[in-house]
Amino acid sequence: MLVYLLRRIGLAVITCVFISILTFIIIRLPPGDFVDAYIASLAASGSTVSLEQADAMRRDYGLDQPLPMQYLRWVGRVLEGDFGVSMVWRRPVAEVIGDRLWLTMLVSLAALFLTWAIALPIGIYSAVRQYSIADYIFTTLGFIGLAVPNFLLALILMYVGFRYLGLNVGGLFSTEYVQASWSWGRAWDLAKHLPLPAAVLALAGTAQLIRIMRANLLDELRKPYVVTARAKGLSEARAILKYPVRAALNPFASSIAYLFPYLVSGSIIVSLVLGLPTVGPLLLQALVAQDMFLAGAIVLLLGIMTVIGTLISDLLLTWIDPRIRLGGR
Repeated sequence: MLVYLLRRIGLAVITCVFISILTFIIIRLPPGDFVDAYIASLAASGSTVSLEQADAMRRDYGLDQPLPMQYLRWVGRVLEGDFGVSMVWRRPVAEVIGDRLWLTMLVSLAALFLTWAIALPIGIYSAVRQYSIADYIFTTLGFIGLAVPNFLLALILMYVGFRYLGLNVGGLFSTEYVQASWSWGRAWDLAKHLPLPAAVLALAGTAQLIRIMRANLLDELRKPYVVTARAKGLSEARAILKYPVRAALNPFASSIAYLFPYLVSGSIIVSLVLGLPTVGPLLLQALVAQDMFLAGAIVLLLGIMTVIGTLISDLLLTWIDPRIRLGGR
């Protein structure tokens, strides 16, 4: 087990190095740089920037250096905890991300909890009561959940809330708490606004995990060890919950691999529709403006969170499934 853990950690570190290189390459792929995009935006508003001013801006941001030097300079500052200064916001990247990062994680964790709380019992029930009326209902709702885009559901809920309930659905805070400092009142206001975006984000994931849990548990329930357990007089609840459900939980543990980057990015389109102050829209804005340091920091976080999520997923799988644990020795 220790060898398996050390091997996974070593691979994770190597992967993070390659992720940093790929991240830098990706954010440098578009033609031109931030200065070119900045000059173009000024030209659209009727302002101009001289060649000397453009060169001075490139020197200030280190854009006049060769790409390897720009990469080493960027990585060195990241390792020191300095993600640089956002070229658009003119503020340190850590300050720009600020509350957006933990608000994104809070919304996504709420969506994860809701997804598992709904998908696990429904998936088990659908497998145990296969072809029952409830199974057909849940299956139909699952397909609808997979077919309906999250942003469309958000638009529908916003329309219904505004048109029929007189509610301003959207955002994570009421108007009076948007710019307010943290207090019990602001925290309670956040708690009241949190269920809606969490439910919207959880829709597709819930439908998918219900189908996966149902299929995996049906496969386990047909195996000889379950038949033997029932023949020996083990109660139906224990015969189902003790081993078959545990073996069918593998997809839930595997979902952590893509959950962690989702905690950082969230759903960009849903966040834009609902007006959520999360990292997703900020990433989109940074990519459009070619804000190298801000976009690079967010993309790097996505990659690293993917690696961390995969590592945690592998460790959970070794705990859930003894076959994986034995194979890793």
